[in-house]
Amino acid sequence: MNLLDKKVLVTGGAGFIGSHLVDLLVEKGAIVTVIDNLSAGNLINLKKSGKEIRFYQVDILDARRIDKIVKENQIIFHLAANADVPRSVKEPKFDFDTNIVGSFNLLKSAVDAKIEKFIFASSAAVYGNPVYTPMDEKHPTNPISPYGASKLAIEHLGRSYLETYGLPFVTMRIFNTYGERQPRYVMYDLLKKLYKDNSKLEVLGTGKQLRDYSYVLDTARAFVLAAENGKAGEIYNIAGGKPISIRDVVSCIIKTLSLKDLKVTYTNKSWPGDISILAASIEKIKSELAFKPTIPLEIGIKRLHEYLLTSTNTYKRGEL
Repeated sequence: MNLLDKKVLVTGGAGFIGSHLVDLLVEKGAIVTVIDNLSAGNLINLKKSGKEIRFYQVDILDARRIDKIVKENQIIFHLAANADVPRSVKEPKFDFDTNIVGSFNLLKSAVDAKIEKFIFASSAAVYGNPVYTPMDEKHPTNPISPYGASKLAIEHLGRSYLETYGLPFVTMRIFNTYGERQPRYVMYDLLKKLYKDNSKLEVLGTGKQLRDYSYVLDTARAFVLAAENGKAGEIYNIAGGKPISIRDVVSCIIKTLSLKDLKVTYTNKSWPGDISILAASIEKIKSELAFKPTIPLEIGIKRLHEYLLTSTNTYKRGEL
């Protein structure tokens, strides 16, 4: 599918990953509409493409407005969600309403509007703790958090809409993404702590947790590839393909930022719903969509660090 002049809707488009996706779609020549309730997103993230897009501040729970906006488009990238696992544990109703009810509104409108492709941002949280690694798309799904359960529920709902109504639904399971415009998660949290005090660093958990990081531009590019070549009903993992422990991430940050005297401690405790090992197989997305990670972790951390130092909406410049 050629995206040139295609009318494309990005939900959660003012967010971290969504805004990078918006930029890529504009570069591809798509006619882009963004909806975001700005609870987690930020209009500053749309600065690069702001003059080229149409923006609506709307919540996906507003079924009437969603229906009207969806009818004006041909392709949907659905990234709007509660993506905060600890919050899903503390406020499961909020997670259910936002992720499941909001997604239902979009799916219903997409069927009515005869949308050409619906690309859903799911999560590695649907897998739960691994039965084997690396986890491919056929790995059993056994989520251990309300967030993971809500994402899996939408996957099943989307698949049923494909089978029942013919909606071309594609699932993208994101593992760990980092980079510019990141508002939270491991990389951001570690750097934020270092900006406050670069002599010591407390890290959540044991440090043995395994993660699989994809730089945000690579993740956004995977979504574009799914729109261009992804097959309806398929599921694709998005990751860097090089699992790394949190301890090694910390070591990489120390090396990148030249923090030789940094004292690192680990809490040995994490939050409920935290998965100990997230290691992806990306063979399917590489073979079927020609996806290839392009940004090594060291370069990605440096870019994120430089961005945060100059980003007035995220940090005040520190001594680091």
